[in-house]
Amino acid sequence: MENVNVLISGASIGGPALAYFLNRHGFNVTVVERAPHLRPGGQAIDVRAAALDVVEQTGILDEVRRLKTDLRGMSIVDSTGKELFRTTEHTFTGGPIANSDVEILRDDLCRLIYEATGDGVEYLFDDSITSITQDAHTAHVTFENSAPRDFDIVVGADGLHSNVRKLVFGPESQFIRHLGSYLAVFTAPNFPDLDHWQVYYRPGGIMMSLRDNSELRVYTGFEAKEPIDYDFRDLTAQKRLVAEKMANVGWEFPNALKYMWDAPDFHFDSMSQIRMDSWSHGRVVLLGDAGYCGSPMSGQGTSMALIGAYVLAGELKAAGGDHVAAFGAYEDELRGFVERNQSIALANAEQRGAAEEAFAGMSEEEIAQAIGQNADHEEFRDVVTSYSLKSY
Repeated sequence: MENVNVLISGASIGGPALAYFLNRHGFNVTVVERAPHLRPGGQAIDVRAAALDVVEQTGILDEVRRLKTDLRGMSIVDSTGKELFRTTEHTFTGGPIANSDVEILRDDLCRLIYEATGDGVEYLFDDSITSITQDAHTAHVTFENSAPRDFDIVVGADGLHSNVRKLVFGPESQFIRHLGSYLAVFTAPNFPDLDHWQVYYRPGGIMMSLRDNSELRVYTGFEAKEPIDYDFRDLTAQKRLVAEKMANVGWEFPNALKYMWDAPDFHFDSMSQIRMDSWSHGRVVLLGDAGYCGSPMSGQGTSMALIGAYVLAGELKAAGGDHVAAFGAYEDELRGFVERNQSIALANAEQRGAAEEAFAGMSEEEIAQAIGQNADHEEFRDVVTSYSLKSY
């Protein structure tokens, strides 16, 4: 496949993973990324079952396991910091501690996959696609900073607000499905002095100590039944919105929000899904959140991106670079798996609403017990463990 040129938009997880496998299969690969370097921050993400098999094939599994979050457990507290629930069996973000899954920081996993791609993959940082026009033989691509180039295949692996999807498939509003809440994540000093531990305060969010307790990752957010109109590239406006919504939240969150303003890795977005009838159009195909975002409520975004990258690369190899055959096989292989994962998020969103109604007649201690005991993520693991990778 040395004469097949592939452009991938997005250098998070799915894009570099796809680049790794395509390069090994003999394709010529270029990755374009709007940011000037790999993006820092993000959530602690879970890599499970078949997704771990994908990671193993890239040769970085040992390092991924070494960099796992290594949390010992979690607590739930009230506004004064009084502990209402404690467990060393699971955490709110990672599920059961005693299992083969790996919870790792998003930016650590991104860096490892990026480094694994090696010198055979071209990266264009601080650049973005401005247009894609297709004919029977090629996809003509223009960029903000680089000279126009032609590619045989273009892949949008550029997230929930995919630029490739907008250029080729149409406005985001056609495909996005809001799930009723927003989430912000950022890094702060470990000022509560947590020791490999995670603390949840309702309604503030989660704080967890990471990187051998050298830092704190803060999760906070709010409910919003209808989507909020905001600029997803204006970080200052997003921080103001979070500060306004969380102004009266207790425990240590007022202190955490002080660090939010200067956090270099602040990320904010809606809990939303992308639902599409087809993930490809001509020579353009979507991968991961760009085509089938499950939202953080699914707990499976990373696993879907990794497995999707492996399958897409494998089907392109099997089809000898024939994009029509490969894209059809890619979708046939993954559609059911994706739909099951997206259904988890919808069920979780419904359960959250039902739980809030049930909590109305419960004490804080009873609420904490209910939340803590249901943070084991078994439904997430059941779906991904049911999927087996094809050999390519």
